[in-house]
Amino acid sequence: MDNKFLISIKLPPGIGKVIKTFRQANWQIYIVGGAVRDSLLKRSSHDWDLTTDASPKDILQLFPKNSFYHNKFGTVTVNFKKQKLEITPFRRESKYRDFRHPSKIEWGKNLKDDLGRRDFTINAMALAPQATGRQFQLIDPYQGREDLRQKLIRAVGDPQKRFREDALRMMRAVRFSSQFGFLIEKETFSAIKKNAQLIKKIAAERIRDELWKILDSPFPAEGINFLRTSGLLHYIIPELEKGYGLAQAKHHIYDVWTHSLKALGNCPSSDPLVRFAALIHDIGKPYTVKGSGEQRTFYNHEVVGARIARKLAARLRLNKKDSQRLWRLVRWHQFTMDEHQSDKALRRFIRQVGKSNLQDILDIRTADRIGSGSRPTSWRFELFRKRLLDVQKQPFSLRDLKINGHDVMESLHLKPSPLVGKILEKLFQEIVADQKKNQRRYLLKQLPAIYRQIKGK
Repeated sequence: MDNKFLISIKLPPGIGKVIKTFRQANWQIYIVGGAVRDSLLKRSSHDWDLTTDASPKDILQLFPKNSFYHNKFGTVTVNFKKQKLEITPFRRESKYRDFRHPSKIEWGKNLKDDLGRRDFTINAMALAPQATGRQFQLIDPYQGREDLRQKLIRAVGDPQKRFREDALRMMRAVRFSSQFGFLIEKETFSAIKKNAQLIKKIAAERIRDELWKILDSPFPAEGINFLRTSGLLHYIIPELEKGYGLAQAKHHIYDVWTHSLKALGNCPSSDPLVRFAALIHDIGKPYTVKGSGEQRTFYNHEVVGARIARKLAARLRLNKKDSQRLWRLVRWHQFTMDEHQSDKALRRFIRQVGKSNLQDILDIRTADRIGSGSRPTSWRFELFRKRLLDVQKQPFSLRDLKINGHDVMESLHLKPSPLVGKILEKLFQEIVADQKKNQRRYLLKQLPAIYRQIKGK
């Protein structure tokens, strides 16, 4: 253990008082996990976990009015000024029943037992409070601080054992690598490659959550590449691997795989789903390739890619809304930008993509351009963007009119009937031609004339 290194940190509200309460009751208390790592990296942390030699019953007695305990891991949640703090007794874990969950949990005898069950050295450190209040002593039995300095992700102890205990740790290694820009230590990476097939034992929702965190990281393309070189991608998105080494033609200077990674890495959006769409936007190309060299084509790859996107959405257990959104972004990413396009064509494009997805589809086009070796934008792209904004100011459906069926019936003293719809449709046709007329006063004034016109036919 490191008995010399001291660190000064500013604690979030509540944690200092909780620590003081434990110490006054003569219990050991330590900050562990991500907060220790982030403090050493001088990053802000939202992940403040504590561990202690007190039992769950003892913890509940310390905070009788604002704590609860309802899990088999011994974790007690303390509510303090709108903040939830998780406090867990030292514990040890023995055999794992499903490559994910421990079969048996035992209370540990000391802090080192607790740190020894953790995944990576950079997460297996603790901070012991000192008498000065804001100062803490670093406890680092597995040299996590040194691995932080060397920018390495290293498993605690035997990496083979760590990953066979919990196969999701393999994706966590990749995720931490992409979050911090670290490399994965040689033996740890080798163990991931040897055990990659175990990722099949993990629930799709957990895989999706880790994948989304990789996509949400500062280095998402590097993370996805680690998934491929480690063998994990083969069991998660094998369809994406098919683009590796597949040459393209014309304006593309990279193979499909490299282009997809560069598109992901240059996607302007921070939304993981949009970044995922940028990554898989050309996933249909290996299934539609014809010809070779400059004559190579990938006709309808966006249609095939959209079908694959649906399958991936189901595999990753996306909800219905996100599944449909992913499908739209892949299906329509190959949109045409022509300065001679009519407003009608632009409105059709907006309906296809969805108004709420317009910025996302434009971000994917930007990523696609950069991933092809082009500039992020062009005069035609900027004109298209401007026209999309302009055309949205025009009414798109009857619902956009400043009056509705109730207004028609009240103004003309009509009962509900198909005639009301016909009057609104006729009025709508006039407004499409001149959007400036979409004013409530003007529309109500036109109703008698439109009514007479329809009744006279």
